[in-house]
Order: sequence, then structure tokens, then C-alpha cells
Amino acid sequence: MRIGIDLGGTKIEGIAVDDKGVERYRLRVATPKGDYAAIVQAIAATVREIENAQGEKGTVGVGIPGAISPATGLVKKANTTELIGHPLDQDVAKALEREVRMANDANCFALSEATDGAGAGGRVVFGVILGTGVGGGIVVDGRILTGQHAIAGEWGHNPMAWPRDDERPGPPCFCGRPGCNETFLSGPGLARDHRLHTGQDVKAPEIAARAESGDPQALATMVRYVDRLARALAVIINVLDPDVVVLGGGLSNVARLYREVPLLVPKYVFSDQVTTPIVKAKYGDSSGVRGAAWLWPPACWGGA
Repeated sequence: MRIGIDLGGTKIEGIAVDDKGVERYRLRVATPKGDYAAIVQAIAATVREIENAQGEKGTVGVGIPGAISPATGLVKKANTTELIGHPLDQDVAKALEREVRMANDANCFALSEATDGAGAGGRVVFGVILGTGVGGGIVVDGRILTGQHAIAGEWGHNPMAWPRDDERPGPPCFCGRPGCNETFLSGPGLARDHRLHTGQDVKAPEIAARAESGDPQALATMVRYVDRLARALAVIINVLDPDVVVLGGGLSNVARLYREVPLLVPKYVFSDQVTTPIVKAKYGDSSGVRGAAWLWPPACWGGA
């Protein structure tokens, strides 16, 4: 049995899956606020509750909204700020008295979709998160590519490619630089762009729905968004040349993306043809927690 834990800002989700990826049990609890030690204990308690319900122990993988720094062994760049500067993997392992594997939540998403999701069968899979933020993960031959600095796949903080005059220098990003992909392609970024051009304060899903119904202002906003997404993905294809790109996050539910982005990407990719599939995640919001469970490769099955 494999146990996956997805640590979010508001909830901790845990699942148990068998060796074929079939879900056996699922549990959600609230994430403790402002208390690092309580978060560690809540993760451990979630694992124990799953194991008690299933009557056996399992391997444990944890997806987190940040990364473990290879330089220090401490959490960095975490949206859940209580985690920053702590050896979370070591502390959870100590609480459970066993080895625990931990990875960035976008990497877990990509691993899930590469293992038995929409990217299954691809040697190189790029997983995209288009939500409140913009993130990504790279899986090669079934394993996460973390990188020397644990930042592989962080395309959200690359600058928008081939910027138009009215896109320079770009909106300010929390990372301290202007014009990051995240400022254009996140849900808040889409809403900001619509507000800039129309004066209307509308959330991203409503903008997409209005565009589908023929609203000209919303349609114009989505035309800009689709072209920006095509440009940003073209850079990934130029550098990584993945077998498949899988979209996740709230904006991955926008059907227009799958109709129009593949038609625009070839304009920007350095190739005579572009056949890279751009597909919707199979497991949606569950990909992160499933990917955490898959952090243990088949060679590690059989131990707890």
C-alpha cells in the first residue's frame, strides 16, 4: 500500500492506493494555522488514521507547496510560510519513525499524470499548473527531474516570451521581477488583464464562460490569454521537447485552451512541425495527492 499526502494551505489530504493505482481510502483534515509543529503532527496523524482504517502500513510520500533546498535541507519558497526554514521531511520521518519521501506539489502533479494519467506512456512529461499561481514539473522515464537547485519546471517565473509592446515591462510579480509568466497566465493574472482592458472586475472562470457565450470583451481577453500561453509553452517545447504537456489547475478546465493553443504553438517553436499533445489532466485536483503516493517507485514496493 502507498500513502500519499498533499499538504495545502487550508487542508491536508491523504489517500491510500494499491500497486495498480486503485484508490483504497481518502481522508481530508484542516491544516493547522501558524503552527509548524502542529502541521507535522497533523501529517503524521493523517498517515496513522489511514493505516488504521486499512489495517496495514504503507510507504509515505508527501507533496508540499514549496521545495526542500538541496543546499540546506530546509523548506524554501513555500506558500505555507510556516514551513519555511524547517527540515519538514526529517521531522515528519521522525514523527512516523520511518523514511518519508517529499516533493514539490507541482512535481507530484506531473508524476501522477506521467505514471497513470493523461501523460502515461510518455518518456518526458511536462506538467503545468494554471491556477492561483503558475507552476510546473518535469518527469523523465517515470521519475521527477528535480534539478540541482530543486527548481526544475518552475516556468512560472520565467519572463513572458516574445512580449508585445503593451506587455513590457509586465505586471509586478511577488518574486520581485516584472512580467513573469505567472502574472499573465494565473487566474488572478487573467482577471487583471480583463480588468485592465474593460474596467470590469470578473474572476477567471466567468471570463472564460462569457467568452464561450460570445461576449466580445471576454473573447478578446481569452484571445490574448491563449496566445500568451502558446508563447510560454513554446519555450518549454524548444528547451525540453516533451512527449506530452499536461495541464492542471483551475484554468485547465477551459475547453478553449485545447482547441486553440495547439494551433498557435507552432508559430513559436523552432521546428518544421509541432505534434506535442497538450492535454487535460486525468485526475484533476487529485493528481497532487496521487503523485505523492507515487514518490515510491516500484523497486521500493514491499516495505513500510
